[in-house]
Amino acid sequence: MATKKTKQSRTPTSTRPYAPGYGFPKGTKGLLPWSWAEQRLKKSHNYWIVTVKPDGSPHAMIVWGMWQDGRFLFSTGSQSRKARNLAANPNCIVCTEQAHEAVIVEGVAEIADVGVRHKMIPAYERKYDWDLSAMKEDILSMKEPVFAVRPKVLFGLWEKHFQSKSTRWKLE
Repeated sequence: MATKKTKQSRTPTSTRPYAPGYGFPKGTKGLLPWSWAEQRLKKSHNYWIVTVKPDGSPHAMIVWGMWQDGRFLFSTGSQSRKARNLAANPNCIVCTEQAHEAVIVEGVAEIADVGVRHKMIPAYERKYDWDLSAMKEDILSMKEPVFAVRPKVLFGLWEKHFQSKSTRWKLE
């Protein structure tokens, strides 16, 4: 299923993470703003992606990617373990690289459409100072996959303020 080109139009609902025994405060005072999560999702250079192998075991890998229009975008070879895993089970987790200010995305990966790919390529080249011209035709012809991870739930965990600011955002 191809992703839509439209940007998510609403700010997700924020709550405390459900974590019995952690002693998080009641109420919403001190929750992180959505902009905190988006800033870290855009700024991260490397991202962890966790997919599920056919036997049900996890597979974690580092990828380069983009947070764009409310989705996490990344490309990979069509025969890579993560691509094969996502073809069988699109559920995945994406995490930013800085664990002390972590953003964790639980979502569903979809194949990005050509419009999304056209928008992603120049932004990706600027972010990584990487020339994609040798791969551009394969990317735009849909020969090689570009995945768009549609977030369902995100977590913001700021180590320095873990107790008071840990936040859960729900998009669905």
